[in-house]
Amino acid sequence: MTQNRMTAELLWQLGRITALGLSKDKQNIVYKVNTPSIEENKLDTKHYFIPIEGGNPTEIEDTNSILDNKKISPDGKLLLSHQEVKLQKILGKDFYPELDKSEVQIYDSLNYRHWDTWNEGKFNHVFYRENKYDAPQIDIMEKELFDCPQKPFGEDEDYIWSPDSKNILYVSKKKTGTEYAISTNSNIFQFELETAKTTNLTADNLGYDVAPQFSASGILAWLQMQRDGYEADKNDIIILKNGIKINLTAHWDGTVDNFLWSEDNQKIYFIAPIDGTKQLFEVNLPEKAEVQPQVQQITDGYFDITKLIGFNNNKIIVSREDTNHAAEIFSYDLIEKNWQQITNVNTDIYNTIALSKTEKRYATTTDGKKMLVWVIFPPDFDASKKYPTLLYCQGGPQSALSQFYSFRWNFQLMAANGYIIIAPNRRGMPGHGVEWNEQISKDWGGQVMDDYLSAIDAVSQETYVDTNRLGCVGASYGGYSVFYLAGIHQNRFKTFIAHDGVFNTQSMYGTTEEIFFSNWDFGGAYWEKDNSVAQKAYNEFNPINLINNWNTPILIIQGGKDFRVPIGQAQEAFQASQLLGIKSRFLYFPEENHWVLNPQNAQIWQREFFKWLKETL
Repeated sequence: MTQNRMTAELLWQLGRITALGLSKDKQNIVYKVNTPSIEENKLDTKHYFIPIEGGNPTEIEDTNSILDNKKISPDGKLLLSHQEVKLQKILGKDFYPELDKSEVQIYDSLNYRHWDTWNEGKFNHVFYRENKYDAPQIDIMEKELFDCPQKPFGEDEDYIWSPDSKNILYVSKKKTGTEYAISTNSNIFQFELETAKTTNLTADNLGYDVAPQFSASGILAWLQMQRDGYEADKNDIIILKNGIKINLTAHWDGTVDNFLWSEDNQKIYFIAPIDGTKQLFEVNLPEKAEVQPQVQQITDGYFDITKLIGFNNNKIIVSREDTNHAAEIFSYDLIEKNWQQITNVNTDIYNTIALSKTEKRYATTTDGKKMLVWVIFPPDFDASKKYPTLLYCQGGPQSALSQFYSFRWNFQLMAANGYIIIAPNRRGMPGHGVEWNEQISKDWGGQVMDDYLSAIDAVSQETYVDTNRLGCVGASYGGYSVFYLAGIHQNRFKTFIAHDGVFNTQSMYGTTEEIFFSNWDFGGAYWEKDNSVAQKAYNEFNPINLINNWNTPILIIQGGKDFRVPIGQAQEAFQASQLLGIKSRFLYFPEENHWVLNPQNAQIWQREFFKWLKETL
């Protein structure tokens, strides 16, 4: 009997689980579930704990009563927190208090907006106080025009206690204005409570230093990227042992997502992309600095491990997902090498629908390399029939195209609507070695475009692919890819969908907020006429210069509060397509950023996405 299929409405009934940690007695997992309410246009949140060995969850109101509060100092005497502090005059009423109804904002440097918010002169600062009610707070970053947690995505993991309770370690990019916008040089700082002295522990490194974490024995570890301005550089695990910094993953050809110390302090477990998935790895701590650490892959399969939660005897507790299942909490037995699913937030729903088949294939690129290509088939797939097929272009550009489960770009939902999805791990993706990942920088319209076409051409040889009904879709760099392919596809595709994509690299450079990104990926500024690499980005690799080749319907989607790829990119693309007489549509979300987070907006996004495909494919 044919089962039901995933729908946009059902997708937004799924609970979204976030693990918060282990209970104080290490016998339970504490987590929260956000469940969208389309009617009320919000997410409802509930908290639970569940035994590590599995069983029935128990709803709780106060997670503090069961969780270890890592913001309490190890000696129990002090408490850490963070809050915004107003330090700069930015608003008109800051300068002219008598004109308090004005809406003016006045800037003298860059970093005037970030991600989806405007700079109003407020900065995140870390505070500590005695661990008792109403104790006075002390700002450890007093008068500093810097942020911790970092903006836009930093959380309270950005600041921690030292094991002896004498120091606070925190992450901050201590740069302001234009210097802030062109740099990735965050550092780990140590604030000594007794002297109020702050020391930069990572001053020797020019790129990102983030995620500080102490072992039980007091060894500090963190994540590090070496090159300033390169936000997708190889991410390595560094430890500080006996005053010596050791890069544990320097000789390993991969990049680390996040990590967790083993309970015996002899290993670090970490998540990393590998061959189109995200798996669990371990690296040992060498007894001597000159001994090369050994990295070992622990798990394998068609899934992504997304978060490391903790340990219970021989088991490591993680979050895991795949293209057919949103994240749930699992345990993995490091000795027996087997999995146990602990939570079942969405199991009942998945049991009512037909799941898609995911196939791993390899295509040969134009330069003779093997490229992994995920192919996702509709439920009840019949190889004797022909199916409309979508080439999916991943964003980033250097983010893994793995077994992720998205609530917008959801392969399960696309397949349930009768489409085959082709998702190539083209150049510029981690999980296939550092060289493969780095190749895309300064070559946005080069080899990667050949990779896309190699993927669609290879799978199109299958009899079940309807070559007269090929579409191309993507967001962010994937949106750029759509715009670029629209000018070079030589009539392969019948329709395009671009969400928050870069259409004009020159105006992108002039309006995006993280200038370091464009400096690195484009090779410099558009006015550097003697810079051949940059000029290639702003001319040969600029989709706007291919607009005369456009001849295919295109849906253009844009968030009004997207400051990473600002609205002008979509406006330019839509206006050009309209003036050229190309069937096109502009789907505009005034209050959304680079993503679509509002439940009702998300429903319209999905409905318009499939409506467009039905109209044009």
